[in-house]
Amino acid sequence: MPHELRFDGQTVVITGAGGGLGRAYALFFGSRGANVVVNDLGSSSKGEGHSTKAADVVVEEIKKAGGNAVSNYDSVEFGDRIIDTAIKAFGSVHVLINNAGILRDISFKNMKDADWDLIQLVHLKGAYTTTKAAWPVFRKQKFGRIINTASAAGLYGSFGQANYSAAKLGLVGFTETLAKEGAKYGIFANVIAPMAASRMTQTVMPEDLLSMLKPEWVIPLVAYLTHKDTEETGGIYEAGAGFVSKLRWERSNGALFKTDDSFTPASILARWSEIQDFEYNTPQYPTGPNDFMALLESARELPSNKQGNVAVDVKDKVVIVTGSGGGLGRAYALLFAKLGAKLVINDVGDPNGTVNEINKLYGEGTAISDRHSVEEGDAVVKTAVDHFGTVHVVVNNAGILRDKSFASMADDQWDQVIAVHLRGTYKITKAAWPYFLKQKFGRIVNTTSTSGIYGNFGQANYATAKCAIVGFTKTIALEGKKYNIFANAIAPNAGTNMTRTILPEEIVQAFKPDYVAPLAVLLSSDKAPVTGEIFETGSGWIGNTRWQRTSGVGFAVDKPLTPEAIQGNWAKITDFSDGRATHPKTTQESMAAILENMSNKSSGPSSSSSEQTGPDFHFDYETRDLILYNLGIGAKASELKYVFEGADDFTVLPTYGVVPYFGASGSLDFSELVPNFNPMMLLHGEQYLEIKSWPIPTSGGRLVSKAHLIEVLDKGKAACVITGTETNDAETGKPVFYNESTIFLRGSGGFGGSSKGKDRGAATAANTPPKRAPDFVAVVKTTEDQAAIYRLSGDYNPLHIDPAFAAVGKFPKPILHGLCTFGISGKQIYDKFGMFKNIKVRFAGHVFPGETLKVEMWKVGGGKIIFQTTVIERNAVAISSAAVELVTDTSKL
Repeated sequence: MPHELRFDGQTVVITGAGGGLGRAYALFFGSRGANVVVNDLGSSSKGEGHSTKAADVVVEEIKKAGGNAVSNYDSVEFGDRIIDTAIKAFGSVHVLINNAGILRDISFKNMKDADWDLIQLVHLKGAYTTTKAAWPVFRKQKFGRIINTASAAGLYGSFGQANYSAAKLGLVGFTETLAKEGAKYGIFANVIAPMAASRMTQTVMPEDLLSMLKPEWVIPLVAYLTHKDTEETGGIYEAGAGFVSKLRWERSNGALFKTDDSFTPASILARWSEIQDFEYNTPQYPTGPNDFMALLESARELPSNKQGNVAVDVKDKVVIVTGSGGGLGRAYALLFAKLGAKLVINDVGDPNGTVNEINKLYGEGTAISDRHSVEEGDAVVKTAVDHFGTVHVVVNNAGILRDKSFASMADDQWDQVIAVHLRGTYKITKAAWPYFLKQKFGRIVNTTSTSGIYGNFGQANYATAKCAIVGFTKTIALEGKKYNIFANAIAPNAGTNMTRTILPEEIVQAFKPDYVAPLAVLLSSDKAPVTGEIFETGSGWIGNTRWQRTSGVGFAVDKPLTPEAIQGNWAKITDFSDGRATHPKTTQESMAAILENMSNKSSGPSSSSSEQTGPDFHFDYETRDLILYNLGIGAKASELKYVFEGADDFTVLPTYGVVPYFGASGSLDFSELVPNFNPMMLLHGEQYLEIKSWPIPTSGGRLVSKAHLIEVLDKGKAACVITGTETNDAETGKPVFYNESTIFLRGSGGFGGSSKGKDRGAATAANTPPKRAPDFVAVVKTTEDQAAIYRLSGDYNPLHIDPAFAAVGKFPKPILHGLCTFGISGKQIYDKFGMFKNIKVRFAGHVFPGETLKVEMWKVGGGKIIFQTTVIERNAVAISSAAVELVTDTSKL
């Protein structure tokens, strides 16, 4: 048994601890030996009012239970007073949990400045002031633990919460920077996005859901992350209803363009699929910017960019570019003007140089100047409306730097950066929004930074503001989409007056703003292909950045969750490499795993992800094994690429991926999962195969597979068990195949579990054939010996060879392996269309060796082929609900 994680002698400061999650934290830490400072202003969930009662009640609860606690009633904007309370009462502070928060939910069109400002004051400035006051104490004692509180609204955006989303994602950038600056002093910072019942969530969630979202499901994660023995830092976590997972940023390998005049918005649009390709070009998992110098050198060697078939312009669009007197803003403005736009050149410095340059090139009156601060967004937009009648595009580019280590940062350096970057972006966008709504067109390009996405030493203020802008962007993209208002965020790498303060001059000169401008213009046009996305760009390179989330761990909800259980499952909680990581883009997708776990009970099967996994299953293969498999699914002697190892194009068919997984898939004990388990009542229902690495080496290799339980469903008289198996290269650990297998167990249902499984994309797609003739049909005659050959690839079930065993199953003779029919069908598709990245089938009926199979195929777009396989002699369906997704750049489609 792991030892209990305790906090004896340590002082824990918790803001907003008078109720909800904060109160639960306080009571827990008090019970584990900590001195607790219970801070609460005693205001409403909207930040109104003041009372000492909330904090005092919690303190009394802790003291009655034998713990030590004191109250503090200050607003979090006065963080120094809160930390001072801790030091006066207990001599130090060791753990800071920034939990205080309020809501001012309102649609963006109706949001008032007060709604925006108060949210930023409490969430962002409050976290800053308390952390700033605790920082010197942490540094001196070379120990500190910080928890900042984000939310799903920040991570993914949330309708009606533009203010809250911005603040909550801002805390991610803040945390990542604190982690980088604090590491050498033993100060570790992490950020959590909890889903727990509180005064705030009561206003937006139904009662039955709130009852399952107890704060007790979040506390153990926070306790583990703040314990002295834990060295996790810079992490982002989601938790609720017994589900715990970790997030990280994932960046596409993107597309690289030649940095000459052919680098245009149209050339980017022509290669858009490459920019957003996370599947076939291995994505990156960075902690900072890309290698822009190497990218620039590579870009210069490329041929000129192809322009594609779609023209991109911004003719007659009225565009506001803030901070466009020079640098990046100037480059944006020049390209907008070249492509037909009217420009408002906003800059508190001197916008006239850019204005004169544009008017000289493209005609007097093409550009006008505006010298208002971006915090006066109404005035900036009024300039556009007074001169041009409206505004169509806003490029929020204005910015300043006030770089300082967090220990040395002054409050005004924090405030100035937040005001210009975050509040300025809000104010300009807010002023333009009514015009966008009225004309049902608007484009917003907001400027984030890799410092915001990943954090950066010496830029806690800047990183916070820039990450907050991403949260803001995600929400206004959701609110604006039905009005044809698109919003995206770009993190540019360019030489400007800002970067000149931190980069050598020769690098500033090399990283031309012109290499960023084409993306900004494309996203501002009526051809903008996406909304709500993040792009990193510079040196002619463009990549897309998104979340990746571990499959996490779902703990049983009918018994208490402890920090020790978190500790014991930490490797699984933080494992991104098990083949089950997801990429949630919305709060709904994020919540799915949490909601599913609500039925996860230790007393019986559930539909949630189980902790059951099988042992490692090692599988070695040689060339002859590949040939034998190809023969087993119908390869002919004349097809040398399948049967002759000396052929130049010798290969194994992609459905071979079901062979190495087979031994691992049977390693789970079904008798522990369902009642009345009988292996004779088992039916193979569905199979999904994903080819992770292609081609597989044909000279032989070593693979290792591990199976895990995905879910158990109650179908009444039957149970349905879905397992997943990852197959990796044993030497490199590189994923090779991923299989999901759905097994029906007749007579094992009725245990009261969920009957509906979760949506897992291609693995669960219905794949209904179109109501038209198939595009292609392949007819394949199996041989009488087909099952005898196929079984030598590893499936030795006697049902497929022994007449006596087949008779027990009520079959007149042995039947063909379902996975053999699967392979035969896959071969026809591969021969016709080329390589596919995944294949999913439902086994609808049996096949006898010697029967004739008809494989019907329908092209349905997006590189997807739906198919079904029937037995001609009996007019019986053998495979249904089936499809492949092609690797389109190598397919014959």
